[in-house]
Amino acid sequence: MNNDVRELLGRAVEGAGKPAFSAGAVYAKAARIRRRRRAVGSAAVLAVVAAGAFTLPRAGGDEDPARTSVASAGPSASPTTSASAPASAKAERLAALLPADVGEIDEVSLAVLIKNATPEQARTDYLGPLDGHYAFRKGGGVGYLVLTLEDREAVEKKTGRPADPDEDLCVLVGHEPARTDCVREVLPDGRVLTTWHDTMDVEGDDSVGWGPELVGRLRQEDGSQFLVRSSTGFEGSGTQGPLLSEPPLSREQLKKLLTGPEVLPKG
Repeated sequence: MNNDVRELLGRAVEGAGKPAFSAGAVYAKAARIRRRRRAVGSAAVLAVVAAGAFTLPRAGGDEDPARTSVASAGPSASPTTSASAPASAKAERLAALLPADVGEIDEVSLAVLIKNATPEQARTDYLGPLDGHYAFRKGGGVGYLVLTLEDREAVEKKTGRPADPDEDLCVLVGHEPARTDCVREVLPDGRVLTTWHDTMDVEGDDSVGWGPELVGRLRQEDGSQFLVRSSTGFEGSGTQGPLLSEPPLSREQLKKLLTGPEVLPKG
């Protein structure tokens, strides 16, 4: 498992007011869930998952966490909101940047879904205007997009070494598995975009199993970086529905989103 993906999920659930949490454990049981699903038949498992689809756990025991919803209709159309809650400004801005066929977009909190944290406990200070967690609902399935901007100081603190603009994530590092279909691209402005597929086929002891995903890192010239996960979803505790058949955003869609001015902080 690569450290960037672990870091993304660690950020999503850190400080949620529960016992010590392992980001590695959140990827738990993905392999076991898939094997069990194959063993008992996909129809039976999908029926169990569907029974709890589109439900959110109670946050703090009193109120459901706020859910914002907006349908992507492309840059020229106005997003629509769900009747249950007003659409968040971030969800609207994200939907306006994407084609209509990506589905309905919700702004969510993985800490609320997975750890049953309250919205207050899950609150996070982001650097980028579109940083956050989003659910993509399409064809009965639910996938997720997680976007985080880290400044140079945070990157170097995490890695324990100076930021290296020439680092190649497609090269096998230590005991980490090779990244599937890994592509490293040096952009005309000097930034480096690396995207790869991750099967998330790992063992663990937690109650959540993640489906396959497309992962990306955009390293910027000032040493900061964007980390992004385009995930087919998760099964287990806090699930909102079955996995998508494909990650919600493609490689080209991720590139267009990450390299656009909309994700950058003003100034």
